[in-house]
Amino acid sequence: MTTADQQALTTALSAEYAAVYAYGVIAAYANTDRAKLVSEYAAAHRARRDATADALSAAGGIVPAPSAAYTTPFPVNDPIPAAKLAVTVEGDCAIAWRSAVEQATTDEIRRTAITALTDSALRLATWQSILGTTPATLPFPGQP
Repeated sequence: MTTADQQALTTALSAEYAAVYAYGVIAAYANTDRAKLVSEYAAAHRARRDATADALSAAGGIVPAPSAAYTTPFPVNDPIPAAKLAVTVEGDCAIAWRSAVEQATTDEIRRTAITALTDSALRLATWQSILGTTPATLPFPGQP
């Protein structure tokens, strides 16, 4: 794994750490009808976080610890801001993984990043649909 690959994965790992935290907040305030969806998406981010940390470690890279604290970009105190936080988080992850696609120098890292980008884009579209955003999808997910 090259230095560029390690940097790309480290940046994506940071986004996944933040997503795992955010989904805890989202779970606390999301519409109870969406509990299964929130649980599924939180588990997906935990799995992606763990796989990314394992890949960095296996390649001899340094696996950074998560931040000691995270803040939400706006107050979350009911289902609408919770869904908006999910949109923000999935967008941030899509940006991080798209960057990893662009920076990757190996096919393995590029495939991992494309899969992660696709997963985030699908979750983003789901949350956008929940919020009634039209269109729910973006032509180039992860584009800053």
